[in-house]
Amino acid sequence: MRFPFPVDHAVPLYLAPMAGVSESPFRRLCHRYGADVVVTEFLSAEGIRRENPATVAKLRFAPDERPIGVQIFGSEPDAMGDAARLVTDVFQPDFIDINFGCPVKKVVRRNGGSGCLKDLDLVQQIIRAVVAGTSLPVTVKIRSGWSEEMRDPVAIALRCQDAGARALALHPRTRTQMYTGSARWAEIAAVKAALEIPVIGNGDIKTADDALRMHRETGCDAIMIARGSFGQPWIFDQVRDVLAGRPMRPAPGVASRFAVALEHARMVEAYEVDPEGAAIEFRKHLGWYVKGLPNSSELRRKLHLVGSFAEVEGIFADYLADYERHVETARLAEVAASSARSSAAMESVQA
Repeated sequence: MRFPFPVDHAVPLYLAPMAGVSESPFRRLCHRYGADVVVTEFLSAEGIRRENPATVAKLRFAPDERPIGVQIFGSEPDAMGDAARLVTDVFQPDFIDINFGCPVKKVVRRNGGSGCLKDLDLVQQIIRAVVAGTSLPVTVKIRSGWSEEMRDPVAIALRCQDAGARALALHPRTRTQMYTGSARWAEIAAVKAALEIPVIGNGDIKTADDALRMHRETGCDAIMIARGSFGQPWIFDQVRDVLAGRPMRPAPGVASRFAVALEHARMVEAYEVDPEGAAIEFRKHLGWYVKGLPNSSELRRKLHLVGSFAEVEGIFADYLADYERHVETARLAEVAASSARSSAAMESVQA
């Protein structure tokens, strides 16, 4: 399926738009590790239209982030069209993406994000207004519906295509599901069968094998990775390996993982204007980078207290210097847990 902007692979890999996560430094890092396409955090059309400094600052991107889409949200067609026009004229990304998927209460209470899915006429009006406001391709990201009663991803997708969307990403959950339950990948397959434009599959991809399975089960034209990229931007290279049928490169070792985290931290420090605030905000990324490491609870506790980027390198160095102790502590904890489980099982049998 032909995409409306240049991509390097037959099945492009997308970094999903995520508030507070898919900022420029992380987008650049994911591009380096194999993401074909990145999308900004979702940005308010009203904020763009009024040139709110905080909103406009998030529109910045570097040349090495292309192809990149700017994702906008809102429930007023005129405002969405104006925002698309400003973004196109001033920032010139590769495409404009419309968010019809965000389930967050503060967005949907104004009918933004997935709130629009309660009114498919409004969805089409918004798409047409954005198409009229830009010379760039317009794409959309949707959920399967507002609620179980209104769940009909094929009907929603067809309405989006008819209104002028050039590609469509589906997260096959309803708004009321939020992030609970399982994403229904069969709905991605149904939308793919119904549409003539590229369909991007999204939802429940935590590993490269998940991505391969989604592609095989749905036939999606592209794969969008969201939470599966947290703390492991190299997942894109791993997905590319399994899609190509070659051995998957292993995840970096502990020291290499810390090096990636430190590089990410330095990129954020150079990008943000408030170093202290940026360091505090970066704590969540640090927690993701160290998830699953031996005795990581102690490490996470220290990292969640950092107030500057300079502290991070020292904490990582201390952990590596005492790595064998951490491995032994984790081993003993697992032995104790296993013993407790066995004892509980025997007591259950005896009872």
